[in-house]
Amino acid sequence: MSKCVCIIGEIRGGKLLRSSFEVASAGRTIADSLGSSLCALFAGSGISGLTAEMERYGVDRIIVADDPALEHYLPETHVPVLADAIRRCDPALVILPATVDGKDLAARLAARLDAGLAQDCTRIVLEDGTFRAQRPIFAGKCYSWLEWAPGEMPLVSVRPNVTDCLAPADGRRAEVESIPVAVPVPRSRVKEVELDVSGRAGLTEADIIVSGGRGMKEAANFGMLEELADVLGAAVGASRAAVDSGWRPHADQVGQTGKVVNPGLYIAVGISGAIQHLAGMGSSRYIVAVNKDPDAPIFGKADYGVVEDLFQFLPAFTEEIRKLKSTCG
Repeated sequence: MSKCVCIIGEIRGGKLLRSSFEVASAGRTIADSLGSSLCALFAGSGISGLTAEMERYGVDRIIVADDPALEHYLPETHVPVLADAIRRCDPALVILPATVDGKDLAARLAARLDAGLAQDCTRIVLEDGTFRAQRPIFAGKCYSWLEWAPGEMPLVSVRPNVTDCLAPADGRRAEVESIPVAVPVPRSRVKEVELDVSGRAGLTEADIIVSGGRGMKEAANFGMLEELADVLGAAVGASRAAVDSGWRPHADQVGQTGKVVNPGLYIAVGISGAIQHLAGMGSSRYIVAVNKDPDAPIFGKADYGVVEDLFQFLPAFTEEIRKLKSTCG
């Protein structure tokens, strides 16, 4: 049997992100093509109980590094631990989620392992024994293919929400191995960590995103978007104009200089649709635009458009969604 395919799962708030199941599904497909096994690596604190959920998605072996020092992702602690775990697996390919933490981790692991890296990919294939990865370039206007020579171990981060999760198989069992953790000392140079406790999904993993732009006029008006997001179970994003105005933190910025997202539904409110913003959300499955200017460029990309004053539309729309959800249970 060929070398295994290895994935690295991501845990946040004591839960597995959906992107972990997506990379497992992508890894399972490649492993089947190779006729090999699929190994999953996890680093965190108190995470041993999560393995049962992961093994249902086609994983044959799970390696867990469980230590209080690994509770939050920090390069100083996670990179050496996961690099050692990868060496233990000796895989043919390593796949990670292309989240904020995942891309940071992938770059550092590639440097430490002296491996080739492809970030933010949308496809991975095996053709004639060669791994090839597809990634968007030029603000998503076209795609490039990267490939590795036979025998090289690629690291590939996969964009969230582009891979369909395999249907979980009840009763599937994986071999689980806990490895000793030699956490580097000093454990971290970070003195304070600020965590998002809103309960909303992160932008890159969210299936629904509600974003506001310059048309929101001031920071306080984003409260309307947050209310709609709470009703929809969505994340809240912003355009660069809103971030530059100080209305939202940079972590909420969607676009070429912010986060690239790929949700099932993207609602753009008061966003004109500059090319830099479209580069960050143009691959969304459905795009809804709300803008009082009928000539706004965003309507050229939107699947559905609402030409209306957002301050009149948003409260009414939120209330209708709330009523609909209450009647549907």
